[in-house]
Amino acid sequence: MKTKGTAALLALLVGGLGVHKFYLGQSVQGLLYFLFCWTFIPALIALLECFVYLLMSESEFNRRYNGAALAHQGNQMGQNVTINLGQEHRLPQGTPRRSITGELRELKDLHVAGALTDDEFQAQKVRLLSE
Repeated sequence: MKTKGTAALLALLVGGLGVHKFYLGQSVQGLLYFLFCWTFIPALIALLECFVYLLMSESEFNRRYNGAALAHQGNQMGQNVTINLGQEHRLPQGTPRRSITGELRELKDLHVAGALTDDEFQAQKVRLLSE
């Protein structure tokens, strides 16, 4: 996973060569920085980008450079997520029980939002389907 601290440090130290762009997966821009490094214009732009990365929130950085699935992870650092899917609960009589497909859909939404890792998602899905 890419970090904004590393991106900012690369932009500050070797940004004129486009190394930070290669690190962030933007190879075409990195190549342009490298080709025009002799003009020192990429170095000035990289210096500005260094500050942009440092001032950017973790969730925004993750959304842009680590994929949308990790955007919420920056906001949930240090939080434990407890999911009680598939457990029997005593519902008042006449209350409809949730369907397996509804629980699977909720599980998928949690996975896409980044609250569940791939392994946790698979384990919960297997548990739901085995009941």
